[in-house]
Amino acid sequence: MTSETPDDRLLMPGQLLARGVCRHLLTYDFVTVEELVPTRGLRVDVMALGPKGEIWVVECKSSRADFQSDNKWQGYLEWCDRFFWAVDADFPTDLLPDDTGLIIADSYGGEVVRMGPESKLAPARRKVMTHKFARHAALRQMAARDPKFSAS
Repeated sequence: MTSETPDDRLLMPGQLLARGVCRHLLTYDFVTVEELVPTRGLRVDVMALGPKGEIWVVECKSSRADFQSDNKWQGYLEWCDRFFWAVDADFPTDLLPDDTGLIIADSYGGEVVRMGPESKLAPARRKVMTHKFARHAALRQMAARDPKFSAS
């Protein structure tokens, strides 16, 4: 594994996990955004858009307590074609529901251990989510290039 960078120390464990997940999903030709809001009251850790328009949601859990305090995850299922948990190698995976996907990751990469079951989005919902994904990505890119940029 590569050594820690100074920027790594500024990130929370879940953010480091999300970075590794995003890197791994790119090997499937999926592009990703972090912290996307599909609807009021929900914020997914990672949303991935595949080459054929597939939409995957990945929830990153850095500890048992983080997982046990998540009361909203089932609300994410209606916003994606597949749902996954991403955890590190030390996470007690027996806590995770068997009917969901599983990615084991660290801050540098990951591996899909169990593919989440497919539940295809309706075309209208897919269009809304693809639009939200594109706008979210564009706003993030604009903010990265212009420190004085504000989306509000």
